[in-house]
Amino acid sequence: MSVFDKVNEKIGNYRWFICGLLFFATTLNYLDRTIIGLLKDQLTVEFQWTETDYSNLVIYFQVAYALGLFGVGTLIDRYGTKLGYALSVSLWSIATVLHGFATGTVGFTAARTLLGLSESGNFPAANKTVAEWFPPKERAFATGLYNSGSNIGAIIAPVLVPWLVINWGWQYAFYVTGALGVVWLVLWMLIYEKPQDKKRLSKSELEYINSNLDTVIPIEKQEKIKWAKLLGYKQTWAFIAGKFFTDPVWWFFLFWLPSFLKSEYGLTGMQLSLPLIVVYTVSSFGSILGGWLPKLLIDNGMAVGVARKRSMLIYAILPLSVLLAQYAGSINMWFSIAIISIACAAHCAWSANIFASVSDMFPKRAVASVTGIGGMAGSLGGILIAKLAGMLFDHYKLLGNIGDGYAIMFVVCAVAYLIAWTIIHLLVGNFRKVTDIN
Repeated sequence: MSVFDKVNEKIGNYRWFICGLLFFATTLNYLDRTIIGLLKDQLTVEFQWTETDYSNLVIYFQVAYALGLFGVGTLIDRYGTKLGYALSVSLWSIATVLHGFATGTVGFTAARTLLGLSESGNFPAANKTVAEWFPPKERAFATGLYNSGSNIGAIIAPVLVPWLVINWGWQYAFYVTGALGVVWLVLWMLIYEKPQDKKRLSKSELEYINSNLDTVIPIEKQEKIKWAKLLGYKQTWAFIAGKFFTDPVWWFFLFWLPSFLKSEYGLTGMQLSLPLIVVYTVSSFGSILGGWLPKLLIDNGMAVGVARKRSMLIYAILPLSVLLAQYAGSINMWFSIAIISIACAAHCAWSANIFASVSDMFPKRAVASVTGIGGMAGSLGGILIAKLAGMLFDHYKLLGNIGDGYAIMFVVCAVAYLIAWTIIHLLVGNFRKVTDIN
């Protein structure tokens, strides 16, 4: 029996059940948004889209996602995780279903906009839940576990979506995945409460959850923390930089990897399933191990901030491998898949820690708001990379060599993490804690 198992046996493990709900929601979040990438070629023919048209759809999603993050974190901090998360999942499930009713670009734009707006609530709500239910040393591991749902959603999609398209039509890919949100919503409303209000939670586990946490804030001081105040802290700008430079890399692979596999290797339909499953399966391990490493370092006596930063440096170096993706792929496609898998796994490990750094640096009542600010920055970065991708790919298509466009994009993806890590290091060192929010 491991030390981890012994700890859970002694204090209880209900918090991990809550983490399972976050995992389920994040899986749905990415399953719903991944569908359009898998249907891109079919919908491009049906609605006569160019690469720029497709990138504009991605941009509509990103703009709406950014606008949603502008206020969703503050709303969750003010009205609570349970209500805020439930509303977000309800709306994004409706938006997913509406894609199936679209008959043209205008309909897809409207559905995509609503999806982006509503899906913005997932990570601020999930991150706040982790801050409420886990002590600091377990937060990155818990974040890595729930964040691995993004990869599971991306693994399920290339199997489920082509099957639904073949047997029922592309509309049912959106109907079925949207309906799964209702299942999560029922479970969430029946199960979730704050730790102090949960009757099934043992006293020992509640004490463990509250160990080394923020001191209890008096009721009169639990008012909303304004963005203007949060933007006055270097810690906020460190998180903004971390998200702005690295989120776009994940968006790029999520929305363009199927097209890359088609243009470079001629893969379509169910042929895409195995390579995409490999990429996102490896990524899910990256998410979990990304949270495990700093926990191991902390358990061995290293300060939380030092462990977080050193782990993130490792994860920032690994994506440099993507510079070799096309060259290796010219020898064998699976070499390219392996390299992209490593880069995506490194992103997930990075993501688990950048999210956990918010609760390292801020009190719980500010976590969702700061997460929302950083998420908005990540979406703005995603808008820029989507616009760049659309312009590059249309340009190089005309020249008859779209591969050069992907080569440029891979350079951008490779260096983004080291740039972000350097800025974070210069701003906050070892994730210094904010102590003067009142």
